[in-house]
Amino acid sequence: MEYLTIVYQALFSLIALFLLTKILGYRQVSQFSIFDYINGITIGSIAAEMATDLEGNYLKPLLAMIVYAAAFGIFLSRLSQKSVSLQRLIDGKAILLYHNGSLYDQNLRKAKININDFLVECRVAGYFDLSQIKTAILEPNGKISFLPVTEDRPATPKDLGIQPQQEEIFANIIIDGKVMEYNLKHVGKDFNWLKQKLAGQNINKTEDVFLAICNKQGDFYVYPKLHQLIDRDVLD
Repeated sequence: MEYLTIVYQALFSLIALFLLTKILGYRQVSQFSIFDYINGITIGSIAAEMATDLEGNYLKPLLAMIVYAAAFGIFLSRLSQKSVSLQRLIDGKAILLYHNGSLYDQNLRKAKININDFLVECRVAGYFDLSQIKTAILEPNGKISFLPVTEDRPATPKDLGIQPQQEEIFANIIIDGKVMEYNLKHVGKDFNWLKQKLAGQNINKTEDVFLAICNKQGDFYVYPKLHQLIDRDVLD
């Protein structure tokens, strides 16, 4: 009975967490402020305790979860919308990390970001050369925004005075060797077409494909499994 009680209450706490997260909105999932973080770990801790309470006392923890969700998630969110000062206190402020060739080491320390972490974020954003960056700002949600140097930013069709055809979203056709049949039909293709495309790139089995994508225009890209580890010690 004890194990059944744990299973029952674990499922109950999971459903409660799911419903509360839906009420709080997707911001709770994707953009943590310090209060969001405190709120999230507290509600999660209460839910875990509720799931393992063998006496079946789930109403009190559930009430506490609702209070935290209402107080932190809803009340503070609405309060911050009415006051810029409170919004900055709750959500935090943007911090300038890099501008015009200068790294602001004190701001990096304030943000608890070391230089290696900053360089990783630059590379993730596609900047392997700091001279290509005009400004880097740490946003309140913990992400770094980059403003590229005008001369190094990619030219847009608007810059060139052309109007290209609107591109369509690529569908995942093969994921780790498994054919996504629904996605294949979505782009208007069939398995025979897929086999021909793979054969054209000397691939005989879908199991050898790590990822294959295609859009409705028929643009097809395949990434085979390489089965080898590539080191980049120069980045350490």
